Amino acid sequence: MPRHLVIGNGQLLINMDQFLQIRDIYYPYVGQQNHVQGHANRIGVWVDGKFSWLHSSEWDIQPNYDQDTLVTYSTAVHPHLGIKLVFEEGVHQREMLMIRKITIVNLENQSRDVRLFFHQDLNIYETEVGDTAYFCPDTKSVIHYKRYRYFLFNGELDGEGIEQYTTGVKRFQAAEGTWRDAEDGHLHVNPIAQGSVDSTFSLETKLEPHQQKTAYYWMTVGRTKEEVSSIHEYVSEIGTQLTVEKIRMYWNRWVNKSVLPETDLGPNILSLYKRSLLIVRTQTNQNGTIIAANDSDILHYNRDHYSYMWPRDGALIASAMSKAGYHGMVTNFYRCCAELLSKEGYLHHKYNPDGSVGSSWHPYVDRLKKTQLPIQEDETALVLWAFWEHYQSTGDIEFAQSLYKFLVRPGAKFLLQFMDETLDLPLPSYDLWEERFGVFSFTASACYGGLMAAHSFARLFGEDDRAESYYKGAERIKKGIEEHLYDETRSCFLRGLYRNNETGEITKDYTIESSLFGLFAFGVFPANDPRMVRTMEEIEKRLSVKTSIGGVARYVSDYYFQQSQNVEEVPGNPWVICTLWIAKWKISRAQTLKQLRDAKHHIDWVYKQALSSGILPEQVHPYTGKPLSVAPLTWSHATFVDVVKDYLEKYEALSTTKTT
Repeated sequence: MPRHLVIGNGQLLINMDQFLQIRDIYYPYVGQQNHVQGHANRIGVWVDGKFSWLHSSEWDIQPNYDQDTLVTYSTAVHPHLGIKLVFEEGVHQREMLMIRKITIVNLENQSRDVRLFFHQDLNIYETEVGDTAYFCPDTKSVIHYKRYRYFLFNGELDGEGIEQYTTGVKRFQAAEGTWRDAEDGHLHVNPIAQGSVDSTFSLETKLEPHQQKTAYYWMTVGRTKEEVSSIHEYVSEIGTQLTVEKIRMYWNRWVNKSVLPETDLGPNILSLYKRSLLIVRTQTNQNGTIIAANDSDILHYNRDHYSYMWPRDGALIASAMSKAGYHGMVTNFYRCCAELLSKEGYLHHKYNPDGSVGSSWHPYVDRLKKTQLPIQEDETALVLWAFWEHYQSTGDIEFAQSLYKFLVRPGAKFLLQFMDETLDLPLPSYDLWEERFGVFSFTASACYGGLMAAHSFARLFGEDDRAESYYKGAERIKKGIEEHLYDETRSCFLRGLYRNNETGEITKDYTIESSLFGLFAFGVFPANDPRMVRTMEEIEKRLSVKTSIGGVARYVSDYYFQQSQNVEEVPGNPWVICTLWIAKWKISRAQTLKQLRDAKHHIDWVYKQALSSGILPEQVHPYTGKPLSVAPLTWSHATFVDVVKDYLEKYEALSTTKTT
């Protein structure tokens, strides 16, 4: 189930489903310690003796955001109850505080007694064992805690706080949870529960015909009771209404700090561009780790998740955000990578949000039990490439100098040494999809880009000898690509090569592969190089999904979440990033506005795949268009930012030269 709404501030991240139920609460890192783990935190409505949970089919729910902000604006209408609810929710930009504003509208011509029920279902520290939930008379709130994690819940309606409350046991023996107790409109008071527990409380009012009133629900998070009580006091002092407006104003000003130029993209595309900036912000930790995705439902498929930082994803995401002008947001990413770099100069497969090494399926030995590095070399290379892109955007020479010795030089040294002397190409490592071990065009192009970035940094700091060695290393890789990764017969670049460690025999991989876009994106060849043109045209032809859904697949016969064996019609599921890579190439080589517009329909396709809230998935079903895998995927949103920014800049340049 995709997450239709995400709100956060770099320490506290909250995901909600299409029923506006909280499904994930991450703290103190985005992506680490999910204190809900996908369980539904329900919302119920009782009106004059009739009860309904928002997840029932009786409700018409439209999850969405307020324009250009990280405050939601969702509606829920129950025609038989005659009630409409409007939800506006946000996480404070600084405090560990989530607040909901709920406007209750009476759609009937008669007075109504209305009760809102809120259910809290936490697995603190990602386990149900040993939690406590209790009613706190000091703050007149419900508190859940375990060790150094406290969660305070409260509400307000008609100037009054919680009316009814209870705590109890959940998912243990026959107990379903306290939410069942709410369905008759009355809670049997139980002030404290311990173990596998949950809680439910109500806010209550009377509505006159067609009257509307506003309720508030908030959660504060911290390490101690004193911390959560202090933030609760902050809400009381500022006032609930003003707290919501302060959050709305901050995020609106954050995303609108730059004026976008006039183009033909239209308001819907620009709105998704801004939404993507905001979504990427929610997935970025204050310590610099940028998390791939935090949709915990992926656990149902493989008992692991996407809540890691892959350095490759992080580098491409950081580059896109720098290009969009959000340099300060990603500076800690480069500091983090410098700290995580191994003593040999490479980055590992992936990292947890706190910077520790993440889980991996890359072995340290091959089938012959020979030692091999369990890495994807492109991850190290792309961090160097992105760091130079960051410097070009900012001109911050002091920041560049501070990391040159600790990130650029050791990283570049590793790239130079990790070379196949006979092929003039990088030694084998895993591909960007983490599926194959070999020598790949994408990896080689990333290494070229990384060494050219190191060359530029070395020249910047007057280290001409190092600059020359980095340049020669990059040119050597380019030569190896031309000699071994280009097929003259097909006039296309290869996906990669595989060397048999027993015989030394080399096998060429002719699979049509979308990631070959890296050959122009990282500067190896210009986008209009005839070999590049032929390759990208073949990618678009062979990897375009030939159903009504459309889009571009990763490669022919992609097995990940595969929905069809008919590879002629569906070479693989359409991916957001792969479709945008085609657009990026077309933008790069466009010399007229007419040529530029050929990229626009790929951008439009991505817009059509977004959920109503603007959330972009990793991939979609080739026949239904429904999201597959995780949503939101940070890489999807960042690539949309990157490609739209390319389009805006190219449109402005071509308009200035009056080409048509």
